[in-house]
Amino acid sequence: MPTKDINDCFQHDKDRLTHFEAIEILKSNITPLKRAESVHLRKATGRVLTATITAPRPIPAHRNAAVDGYAYNDADYNPEQSTNLTVRARIKAGDPVLNQLETASAARIFTGAPMPTPLTSVAMQEDCKTEIKPDGTEIVTLPKGLKPNANCRAAGEDTQKGAPLIEAGTRLKPQHIAALAAAGIHEITTNAPIKIACLSTGDELIDKPDEFAVGKVFDSNRPMLKALTQQTTKNQANTAITDLGILKDDPKIIEQTLINAAQTHDVIITSAGASKGEEDHIINSLTKLGTRHLWQVAIKPGRPMSFGQIGDCLFIGLPGNPVAAFVCYLLYAHPLLCRLSGEPWPEPPRFSVPANFCVASKKPDRREFLRGQLVIKDGESWVEKYQKDGSGLITSLTRSNCLIELEESQTSLKQGELVNVLPFSTWGL
Repeated sequence: MPTKDINDCFQHDKDRLTHFEAIEILKSNITPLKRAESVHLRKATGRVLTATITAPRPIPAHRNAAVDGYAYNDADYNPEQSTNLTVRARIKAGDPVLNQLETASAARIFTGAPMPTPLTSVAMQEDCKTEIKPDGTEIVTLPKGLKPNANCRAAGEDTQKGAPLIEAGTRLKPQHIAALAAAGIHEITTNAPIKIACLSTGDELIDKPDEFAVGKVFDSNRPMLKALTQQTTKNQANTAITDLGILKDDPKIIEQTLINAAQTHDVIITSAGASKGEEDHIINSLTKLGTRHLWQVAIKPGRPMSFGQIGDCLFIGLPGNPVAAFVCYLLYAHPLLCRLSGEPWPEPPRFSVPANFCVASKKPDRREFLRGQLVIKDGESWVEKYQKDGSGLITSLTRSNCLIELEESQTSLKQGELVNVLPFSTWGL
């Protein structure tokens, strides 16, 4: 396993961190994995560039027509009245550049075709009239009022040779793929996929329908976290996920699984077993095998969120309740994985909109993330809270499209007051 550039500087003297204190600790101590590989452009979507790519040539490489029409020299054209010119050439996209054309001449030209050296503008074909003389000569009549350099793309108009094309740390989207393809670049160097192990713990958890009995619970966290990781990291382009299944509440089994996973993965993501109960073995195993960097964050839902390290492998311990696991993944695990991939730490945008609900009482010194619907109708925006707040209610996720953020200093919220919302679309959900 390659050694990661993770500073062991997570020490803090508080029993419970605020949301932004936890974020700052992670931001200041997580750096990208230094494990690069070359990939072809067709497989590069979602990958993160390791180095800035510069344009090897101007884009476009030559002056070309932006429309179908007739190319002419502005020196031969009178914008005050219509102008007649003799058509001396026909140029389509892909033809070689004509280095010379007679004075007072025009060229029939098509979109993308290279502009002849002396010609400077293009008149759109629908604005022109043509006539064939008895001797076969074609005359084009240009309309008045055309501006200099009309409908002509200059060489390097998009990007000059040597200019940055895409910056290091960029996660490649389709528009970036287009820019690289336009520059003739097909092999690029990106960070290799992060190797993630995902597991759940709990004697009560099951996967198969025929295992159901009173006291048993179907595991929803592991499938959800795998799906979240695939979705928010662009369909596995930047992650390789290993499903380690459900572990029983047996310290020996948990410890051995963590030891094995830490030797072959970059990150372990678990849910449940991270609180203070007698059967919460995950946090005890982490403390025994590695280092617990932070534990207990003053947020709701998700207080028992934990983060640590076993050797070179990072450990993310999410709460057992599915809503809390979902919220903590978005707030902490997602940006951490983005940073490991080589991206800058992503800051989720917050939008202030009126609340179409009220909160009579809220505990101070705790940041809360409610689930709700951001509504945009007839040019107006507001947010509605899902009617139930339990951190085990998955319906509060399926029927919501945003998180509603109540800051530590707030103790209540009146209907109509502005409140911050974080749309799920921020994370591609």
